[in-house]
Amino acid sequence: MSPTFSPLSKELYEELGSACRGQVYRRDEPGFSDYSTIFNGNVVSASKAVVCPLDAEDVSKIVLFCVKHSLSPSVKAGGYGTAGWAIGGDIIIDLSKLVEVDIEPPNEDGSFTSLSDVASANSKGKKAQTNLSVASSGKRRREEDANLRHYDSASLAVASFLRGPPFPRSTLGDGPSPSVRRRIDHHESSSSSLSPAPVISQTSSGSSNSESDFREQSSSTVATTPSPPPGDSATIGNVIHLPTVPINNGLPGANPFGYLDTTNNFPPAPPPTALQSSYNASPMLSSWGTASNSIFANGPLNFGQMQMQIPAQAEPIHPHAFVTFGAGMRQKEIDTYTAQQKLEARYITGSGDGIPYHVPFAAHPVGSSIMILGGFGFLSRLHGLSVDNLVEVEMVLADGRIVIASENEYTGAPQTLSGNRTSLMKWTTDLFYAVRGAGPCFGIATRYKAKAYPVPVVFAGNLIYRFNKATAPSLIKHFRDCVKGAPRELYANVLLTAGPAGKDSLVVVQMCYVGPKEKGQEYLAAISSWDGERCLLNEVNEKSFLHQQDSVAQVLRGKAGRQWFIRSALISSLPDDIINETVLQFADTPVGCTWLFELAGGAISDFEHTCIPKSQREASFTIAALHQWEMEIDDDRCIDSAEEWIAGTLKPVHVGGPLPSFLGRHEPAERVKACFGSNWSRLCEIKGFYDPKNLFKNSFWPLDAAGEIVEPQTHEPPTPEFLTTSVRGQKRKIFT
Repeated sequence: MSPTFSPLSKELYEELGSACRGQVYRRDEPGFSDYSTIFNGNVVSASKAVVCPLDAEDVSKIVLFCVKHSLSPSVKAGGYGTAGWAIGGDIIIDLSKLVEVDIEPPNEDGSFTSLSDVASANSKGKKAQTNLSVASSGKRRREEDANLRHYDSASLAVASFLRGPPFPRSTLGDGPSPSVRRRIDHHESSSSSLSPAPVISQTSSGSSNSESDFREQSSSTVATTPSPPPGDSATIGNVIHLPTVPINNGLPGANPFGYLDTTNNFPPAPPPTALQSSYNASPMLSSWGTASNSIFANGPLNFGQMQMQIPAQAEPIHPHAFVTFGAGMRQKEIDTYTAQQKLEARYITGSGDGIPYHVPFAAHPVGSSIMILGGFGFLSRLHGLSVDNLVEVEMVLADGRIVIASENEYTGAPQTLSGNRTSLMKWTTDLFYAVRGAGPCFGIATRYKAKAYPVPVVFAGNLIYRFNKATAPSLIKHFRDCVKGAPRELYANVLLTAGPAGKDSLVVVQMCYVGPKEKGQEYLAAISSWDGERCLLNEVNEKSFLHQQDSVAQVLRGKAGRQWFIRSALISSLPDDIINETVLQFADTPVGCTWLFELAGGAISDFEHTCIPKSQREASFTIAALHQWEMEIDDDRCIDSAEEWIAGTLKPVHVGGPLPSFLGRHEPAERVKACFGSNWSRLCEIKGFYDPKNLFKNSFWPLDAAGEIVEPQTHEPPTPEFLTTSVRGQKRKIFT
């Protein structure tokens, strides 16, 4: 029998409603489900009510209400966290109304306008900057959510490829045919009902024809193609092949990028402070144009126009900018806004309307809370993690005080320390130190100010291969060897993705070079030189960073309402034996499992004044198992395979725990502590000062108010009640 959860009493409901300007929804009201649903369908909220504050003052009153009545708050900040902490409290504080965003260049001395000097968009009795508010204060529309979860703009070629018919069987004679085809009768998936989509006709320049030139894809057009002879640019079938450059992979210890030191006609990579990149002055992307007033206008690429344009060369005037945004903003909304609100540039050739600046976020989809949890993405090797680029945060503490925390001090200092300047400075700087990595455990962030960097365009995209357990180890080793010693401008990952039903599993290599296309082509040539399998699709090309941000989600093909499970790790190296064992294990994973290897390093290790320790920052790779499966499926491998890979196979090369942003459901306390390594004891001290009663227990914090370890299930919401049955020999769930 399903458990019965009670709503907030009428008296408390009226008290909360009178204290807060935002709307309150009791559990028994229709609006409750709209605000208490998260991406992971395998979580049930036991909350009594949801409240939607309009600003930090509202949040403060909600916190004081919870303290007064011994209720626990939880915070839903527009992200896609799978653990369920966001809806685990007695009162869910949904921050979706805190939607504002603004971008400003630095002052002449490099300073910025503090959050304390600018009222938030919904502040009562105050006047906010007129350009801050970008969304209505009403309930977030479902069509906006659907638009945010549309990722085809990353690459129409990849979208067509993934939705096309099953791939023809391999004709390779040097090994067994791919052995992990996910049969429809194994795990029936709604994604298998997708009809074949049109494929883009490719050209030798790496561009695609316009939508009017789309042709329907038949099973004969997706046949794999051989690589062209070295030195020639060619288009064979639907695979783009750029000129290859000989590399020396045969000698032990050889530098895969050694050939880049030889004389060539390519310009050198620019320093991050004076980035020069090929940039099309006219709008190349419909989402960057002026035809739409919506910040969600992620239209398809207009490749026909791009082919006809002569690119201009521009360099940014400002090394960075500052972006202010509310905690209700989704990352994709912020990226879209800054892509449109370009800052002035200095044009070497041609002219244009400026260069877009972007905050170093993780790839889409992520909410604003990534700014206080870690944040590893395409710009991290060049500019650091999201937390490293946070300069101020408006936060509500456990005693209801609203503070603006920064590296040096914050407004709203603890009254208990007034008059003691030394102690005051220690605790104020300690808060900002703790917030950048463990933020949800210390308060509720309501507004952020972060650095953003000029990104005119990127040379980025995917190389897609069929997963063959006989050859996949060779590809992963080749990738590992190629990216060893890569420059900071290069981001790269390789992922293994299983299914969906009726489709072969894939190996996808993603790269993103933040710099000139000519230089990016050299790195592509090194990575794509592997010839163990035929490349099914190579769509790496120059594109906007906004669209590249959708690329991981596009390949992952995530869907809200499924069961989700995440495990992650940071590793020091990727030895051959671990690669071999990984491939064998992955071959037996169910539909919906994706295993990811991300190249780490670079600028990440430059930052030391956050609670994420130096040891974690020096890891070579970020690893993640991202598993999703339909609600009715009952297959132990969906969870066990992730646990066995992360905690077993990869254990010899672990570097502490994962980045905090990758903590998932039912994490053991030791893994949480390992995220912070030698900084853990200092974090506990700061927690005891700012939240001694553990008000913010609905977070990954694994201790109670007395400092004792608690079981993960005690501070996470439950899973739905179900019965197990069998359908055609497969275990299924029937929810009660």
